[in-house]
Amino acid sequence: MTGPAGEESGSDVRIIKKINNNAALGLDGSGTEVVVLGKGIGFADMPYELTDYSKIQRTFYDMDPRYVQMAAGIPDAVLEASADIAELAEMELECELNPNLPFTLADHLNFAQERLRSGTVLSTPLSYDVRHLYPKEAALGRRALDIMEAYTGTRLPDCEAVSVALHLINAENESGDIHSTMLALKITEDVDAIIEKELHIRLDKDSFQYSRFAMHLRYLIQRLMSGRQVEDQAVGLLGQMRREYPQIYVCAKAVVEYFASAWSWQCNDEELLYLMLHIYRVQQKGD
Repeated sequence: MTGPAGEESGSDVRIIKKINNNAALGLDGSGTEVVVLGKGIGFADMPYELTDYSKIQRTFYDMDPRYVQMAAGIPDAVLEASADIAELAEMELECELNPNLPFTLADHLNFAQERLRSGTVLSTPLSYDVRHLYPKEAALGRRALDIMEAYTGTRLPDCEAVSVALHLINAENESGDIHSTMLALKITEDVDAIIEKELHIRLDKDSFQYSRFAMHLRYLIQRLMSGRQVEDQAVGLLGQMRREYPQIYVCAKAVVEYFASAWSWQCNDEELLYLMLHIYRVQQKGD
């Protein structure tokens, strides 16, 4: 995604198009397009050969052209903060992230600063689900606020940590499909509501049991979305569980029926059994 100057090319960079005074589009020694950040890099007449790598603060490869010009209106401090957050996320999550992340995240963070200045605060109803379904990303979201404050002197509201986490979750998918992410979170909310209604409880979303349940639900939704299910070997045990815990069975069936009616997903008995087990555990913390 990013790197220090000369690390990728090993030769001079030809700067070909200005983005702003401190950002430009260039070609490395192999002719590959690269976005280059550095003080005054975009100020000189184009095109020119950049031979002093000490002027380059960051390079970005594999950028979608749609996002390159986005950098023109983003303050350097915000873009630097976003690049640091993206690099930290790649290390912590141990995966390659969408190369456009530093710019799309910077655009969001810049807009968040504008909202803060105008006194506009957005609610984050998905905060519990993000925290329990994606604990690593949620933790990185909180650290991102510290990084932003260090670069810009502005402390964004805690709710922005969830928004940053969502950007990271999307970037983990090669497609950066925000629709699938938001859909999974919406389904989780719906399932929580079904359980609370059927069992007449309020889920303790700060409990370990709920965190474990939320993670199971995350992977169940992924399997159902992709049309894959665990192997069905649960007929005998499911019958036993149904007799011993009839309320849990009715609740799990209500969730399964929701999957079928709302999303046309069919759960086999094995998935139903696992769902019952997790609902049983999580309702132990209900009140």
